[in-house]
Amino acid sequence: MGLPRIPSYPMPAADELPANRVPWTVDPARAVLLVHDLQNHFLDAFAAEAAPLTELLGNVDRLAKAARAAGIPVVYSAQPGGQSPAERGLQQDFWGPGIPDDPRATAIADAVAPEAGDTLLTKWKYSAFVRTELARLLAEQGRDQLVITGVYAHIGVQATACDAWMRDVPAFVVADAVADFGPQEHRAALAWVAGRCGAVATTAQVLEALGVTNAAAEVGK
Repeated sequence: MGLPRIPSYPMPAADELPANRVPWTVDPARAVLLVHDLQNHFLDAFAAEAAPLTELLGNVDRLAKAARAAGIPVVYSAQPGGQSPAERGLQQDFWGPGIPDDPRATAIADAVAPEAGDTLLTKWKYSAFVRTELARLLAEQGRDQLVITGVYAHIGVQATACDAWMRDVPAFVVADAVADFGPQEHRAALAWVAGRCGAVATTAQVLEALGVTNAAAEVGK
């Protein structure tokens, strides 16, 4: 019922990405960067010091730094540990009790930890909009684009992108800054988002939109 062990697999390359149905581009004046559920509990399922984990953390770190430099709000979602069955709701039936009441398990990974000025949302359901302040934050900041990174692509990332579409908020899923249970789920999530509710981009493309020069070289660092 819990999380699977996730073997190493390569991040999708730019030429493997699905075609977007929409011509959207990230606008630094409109965007918010969401770092979705990059907690140790979820990341411990991946093979350590291997793809896709290493690329995931490196790309999210670069995107967060570029967003802060561009004045783009950086928002983190994190699920609380030790939830009661009532708080878990139907997630209990699918995934069991969830994150234990343990500070390390609930913490955001050190490599991508929030910094001063970032926002941390307590997240309860697949979508980062449900029972959180994300929609209000977007409205108060006068922003209407959401750039999504994190885990897992075919669960919370995909659900959040779809929820954004229902709110008329263009969502961008960063293909090499999300990860999943395996390459099949990862690529299926990207295809579904690109064809149904959002746009798929690479880290290099988003960095370029944020004004990072030589973005492709930056991603390789």
